[in-house]
Amino acid sequence: MAKNDIYQIKVTLNHSKPPIWRRLQVPANTRLDKLHSIIQVAMGWWNAHLHQFIVGDTYIGELHPDYDMWGAEMLDEKKYRLNQIAPGEKTKFVYEYDFGDSWEHVILVEKILPPEPGVHYPRCIKGKRAGPPEDVGGIWGYEDFLEAIKDPKHPQHEDMLEWAGDDFDPEAFDMSGVNEALEKLG
Repeated sequence: MAKNDIYQIKVTLNHSKPPIWRRLQVPANTRLDKLHSIIQVAMGWWNAHLHQFIVGDTYIGELHPDYDMWGAEMLDEKKYRLNQIAPGEKTKFVYEYDFGDSWEHVILVEKILPPEPGVHYPRCIKGKRAGPPEDVGGIWGYEDFLEAIKDPKHPQHEDMLEWAGDDFDPEAFDMSGVNEALEKLG
């Protein structure tokens, strides 16, 4: 594997039906704190909660004093790179965001590619469906939210639309918007 290889990864929000996912291409040597930022942009999250990467029985994330309450050791994500935790194709690991809502994403390394000349990385090459709004209550709360916004007679219909924005479309995915934001990450 070359130092400048590109990992094509598929990030799928666990338990989402139909699946919410993104296909990203990122440098193999991307630090995990940067990968966290890339996933935040790709899914439309706000980076307002704690997160971690789970690789087997190992937890890697942002070192935070509140994390000690769970009793598991947290390794510093700034000291690990994607190619260290996922050394080859078909490797899988988990990215969890917001320990209250517990948004678990399965990350699969689909391919390891040479970089294309003139292409900016990271980039999103495909995706399906909007990421759920922050603080909606996890995947099960999101299902309730979708029921409420689809049914004008639902008692929470107006409140949920106002909270999430009248223009929220669960089927929409703005790949060009994601790529514009990824370019700003550097």
